[in-house]
Order: sequence, then structure tokens, then C-alpha cells
Amino acid sequence: METINYAAEIVKELHRSVERIAEEEAETLADFILQSNKVFVAGAGRSGLMGRAFAMRLMHTGINAYVVGETVTPGIDKHDVLIIGTGSGETKSLIPMVQKAKSLGASVVAITIDPESTIGRLADTVVELPGLPKDQASGGQATIQPMASLFEQTLLIFYDAVILRMMDKLGLDSDRMYGRHANLE
Repeated sequence: METINYAAEIVKELHRSVERIAEEEAETLADFILQSNKVFVAGAGRSGLMGRAFAMRLMHTGINAYVVGETVTPGIDKHDVLIIGTGSGETKSLIPMVQKAKSLGASVVAITIDPESTIGRLADTVVELPGLPKDQASGGQATIQPMASLFEQTLLIFYDAVILRMMDKLGLDSDRMYGRHANLE
């Protein structure tokens, strides 16, 4: 029986995945964020966790960023952007959120595997990430990982690439961002 170095295989998959992301996608999302008053981030499950990490980094850059559903999240309006991370683009709890944001005049950016999904079609801008939705992912095909792990990992890397692009645009470095780090821990 052959032993597989799972961590090394995951890194190989991630390398192949991020190579397929269009370089200008991070630029486009960074511009959307910088032109907005407030940024709202949402996703369900593990995609939502990646979004929470992104919202934290946005806050570190000085952006007014909020996670949808938190008690301190304000209302969205026409000068704001909602960023939705969803592999399938069909998550039932996220569709009404996108519709509500659109009805209030906010911009919506969908980060998804499927630009032709319901959320992809509703969004003003779509960032397409490679991967398989959790209902199609199976060991031995495009990924050895369960469900939508490859999408979620790629999503986090993409979000970090957007932060780096924003740091360039804003002239920020880690030292300046650290000043906004939580200090009541």
C-alpha cells in the first residue's frame, strides 16, 4: 500500500488552482472595495469562514468592513458593496441577501465556481475561481480533497491576493496594518 503525502498533494492542487485565476480579478475586486463606503462580506459554511478572515484583513487596511449577520453590522446602501463567496452560486440562504442588497442599490460581487449560477447572474461583477462544487467533488477526479475544500482554500488565497493589491494601492505595510489589530486579546 502506497503512502500519500496529503499535505504535498493539497499544495499541488492549490498551485494548479491559483494559476487558473485571471490576474486582473484581484485588481477588479480591490477597485470595487476602494470605491465603496462600506464592504459587506458573506458566505455560508467554510466559504463564510474564509469571508470572515477577509473582512478582518479589510479592517486592518482601514476599510469599513462587516460580516453579514453579526450584531454590529450596519445597513447596506447604494454606496456599498456586498461580496459573496459561494462555490455553487446556488446557496439558498445567500440568494435573498443578494436580492435585498441589489434592491437597496448596493453593488454585488460574486466569487464563485459558476458565473452562470443564480448568484452569478444577479451579481454586478463575478470573479470565477476554479474548483468543483461540494456536490460534484469526489476523490480521484480534479481533487483528492473532500467536498469543496479546494474552492475554499483557493478563495482564501484569492482574498489574500486582493489584500496585497490593496496594500500596494494604499501604500500600506504590515507594520501600519498591525496598528489596527485587536489589542484586547
